[in-house]
Amino acid sequence: MGTTKVEEFELTEVRTAELAKALGHPARIAILNYIISKNECICGDIVDELPLAQATISQHLKELKRVGLIKGRILGVKSCYCINENGWKEAESIFSSLFSSYQPIDECCGPDSDCC
Repeated sequence: MGTTKVEEFELTEVRTAELAKALGHPARIAILNYIISKNECICGDIVDELPLAQATISQHLKELKRVGLIKGRILGVKSCYCINENGWKEAESIFSSLFSSYQPIDECCGPDSDCC
């Protein structure tokens, strides 16, 4: 297996890719939407809402927590999750900066362009 040479990239690029990868699964988006709609929730509530096994949802929650988009706490035998405001604002800033950095130019890859 080849190496990704992550150390060759800027920290912002690595963090952007890490967040994008965490957001790159529809189940994780559905989980985030559910947590946002409820403000906080128990893992079992998500299991009841989504067509996935509890173990699968737990793995998705683990990844979202690892990248800092959600946080959780244990309540007896249950785990409660909510949006991690700091991580959420960081992701918003990173993606906003990426998308706003694009400045359109005339005829990029158009019929008379020799870039492609």
